[in-house]
Amino acid sequence: MTATIITAALTGVLATRDHCPAIPYTPNEIGEEARRAADAGAAIVHIHARTPEGGPDWRVETFAEIFAEVRARTDVIVNFSTGAIGVPREERIEHIREQRPEMAALNMGSMNYAIYSAKRKTFVHDHVFANPFKDIQFFLEAMTRAGVRPEMECFDAGHIGNTRPFIDMGVLTPPYQFSLIMGVLGGIPGTTRHLVDQVDSLPTESHWQVIGIGLDQWALVAAAITMGGNVRVGLEDNFYLEEGRMAKSNGDLVEKAAALCRDLGRDVASVSEARTQLGLEVTPRPAPNFGRSGRSA
Repeated sequence: MTATIITAALTGVLATRDHCPAIPYTPNEIGEEARRAADAGAAIVHIHARTPEGGPDWRVETFAEIFAEVRARTDVIVNFSTGAIGVPREERIEHIREQRPEMAALNMGSMNYAIYSAKRKTFVHDHVFANPFKDIQFFLEAMTRAGVRPEMECFDAGHIGNTRPFIDMGVLTPPYQFSLIMGVLGGIPGTTRHLVDQVDSLPTESHWQVIGIGLDQWALVAAAITMGGNVRVGLEDNFYLEEGRMAKSNGDLVEKAAALCRDLGRDVASVSEARTQLGLEVTPRPAPNFGRSGRSA
């Protein structure tokens, strides 16, 4: 087995500091969390931009600042999100075109996306995430032109199947990068049995990682490690190291994932090892220099 690649999802878009005080908002805070995650063993950081007040931010200038803050601290692989509800697709791809991170996340289908509180007997969040095939193709083609690896986020079995026409058309070419997201209400349950089925459904020449939501994350991380896959942890997906013990940083969560790897007999991939395994560039791209317009100088 190759060494396990750990990704840290640093901030997400829904959770706020009312939920977890450690969630970073500003580019400087995100840069610091990237450093903590990398120091603990993460080879990839997955990033959403936030406003100083904690809302979602799609300005190219904000992503440029985040990229610069991360690169000032670490050579970790940068993965920017393109996922949003109610934001035009052109706005969701502009930062990818401009900054050309090594990877960019792309949701591979439409779905109900909800969070239900059994204690309160109500839905805390209730959204429909629309991502039709024409939009998926738009994002894939834009990422290919920018030289960015699409990280295909699959919340259910059908999302893996959605890759087939794009492989047939040549819009998607190997190696394929999959994230198997499990435990979101509206998507596939977060169980080992479902993970095995998801992995068995992947096309050949695929890299994959599991993304478990909430405390179920840790059982899925252990299962993925023993199956030879990679893992994602971080405050976007789960706040807790164990029941009742909240992480104080993304670094805490990465540190636990790295310890699980070692306990189960797997090495943790360095950044350079991860780039080699995934077929990415040997050296990281520098953060581009941005002028006042937000476009690369």
